[in-house]
Amino acid sequence: MSEERRGTAMGLAAYLIWGMFPLYWPLLEPADSVEILAHRVVWSLLSVAVLLLAIAGRTAWRSLARDARSLSLLALAGVLIGINWGVYIWGVNHGHVVETSLGYFINPLVTVALGVLVLRERLHTMQWLAVGVATAGVVVLTAEAGRPPWIALVLASSFGAYGLVKKIVGVSPMNGLVVEAAVLAPVAAVYLAVSAAHGDGTFTTDGAGHAMLLASTGIVTVVPLLLFAGAAPRIALSRLGLMQYLTPTIQFVIGVAVRHEPLPARRLVGFCLVWLALGIFTVNLIRLPARERQVLGERLVSVNE
Repeated sequence: MSEERRGTAMGLAAYLIWGMFPLYWPLLEPADSVEILAHRVVWSLLSVAVLLLAIAGRTAWRSLARDARSLSLLALAGVLIGINWGVYIWGVNHGHVVETSLGYFINPLVTVALGVLVLRERLHTMQWLAVGVATAGVVVLTAEAGRPPWIALVLASSFGAYGLVKKIVGVSPMNGLVVEAAVLAPVAAVYLAVSAAHGDGTFTTDGAGHAMLLASTGIVTVVPLLLFAGAAPRIALSRLGLMQYLTPTIQFVIGVAVRHEPLPARRLVGFCLVWLALGIFTVNLIRLPARERQVLGERLVSVNE
């Protein structure tokens, strides 16, 4: 198998795993969303720390430990990804899978909008059109539900900001995750200890199978990240960025076909506007000069780290 095909397979596998998360998180009940998040943070830190020690030894962290700016930015990234993980888990386990998929559909457009607001980047006319059409879709969804789709908006904005911070720092996904999880781990560990002391935790009370599922959150987090990291150097980042649409598409199908969440006509119209915006954005991306396509691909891909 060629390196390009291997990279494509790795990328597809990573996005497929992320897409299947709505089937995984409900398996961890009766643990509530906060307990699941706390376990994910702790077990992710343990998993990635062991992996990095096995691969690169202590040298992987020494350069980071001497860079205060990178550490502070990664601490911010940790807070952002913690918000993203928590809202996503809550949304999935409270019957809002379709809305969580919306967050990842609009995420690429939020990413380019943040580039304009923060990095002073300039958008092409077609990119502005895509952002405008997606905004119209969000307005329609707000009118249909009687409230803004806050789950989707928080997911898109937190992940977009997370990707922006990671782009500025410029560290590998694995090294970054160590610091990000380490920032959140003390709070998560205290929460789990207090919950256990008050008899509210489920790790030691609901059987070995449940405990193993909670512990598996670390592996489930790290495996797609490894696949993604393996795909990134093997295929064009613009292609990898376009492949990310696979994840929310799978989530949307799971929400409608498996979880049987309602999809009234006006809600479908809102989603169709968002999909039209993504179509416009994708066509524009494909038509960009190679250098601009590469730069925008890097922006899109960094979000998924």
